[in-house]
Amino acid sequence: MKTSGKYILDGHKAVPVDDLLEWGRWFETAPRHVARTSLPGGIEVSTVFLGLDHRFGGDGPPLIFETMVFGGEYDQYQDRYSTWEEAEKGHADVVSRVKAALEH
Repeated sequence: MKTSGKYILDGHKAVPVDDLLEWGRWFETAPRHVARTSLPGGIEVSTVFLGLDHRFGGDGPPLIFETMVFGGEYDQYQDRYSTWEEAEKGHADVVSRVKAALEH
């Protein structure tokens, strides 16, 4: 089934939405952070719900969550996921990777 590529969260579950106004109203005020971790050296690791499918027409499940690193050796590194659970795990994996780089 083809969707509009727009999603909102119902708890931790992503739900496709076809109505642009409904999506926009939800997106304005919704809590979209999955996790945020501050590390030494001013490094931030942030994982958010994007609300838009960033697969951009490719095959596979929608990529609607993103982890991004700001600062340090991994600055601008990003990874994307399809579910809240994948995003939580991905966030933890990226934090571990960045911490390991700080130890060397």
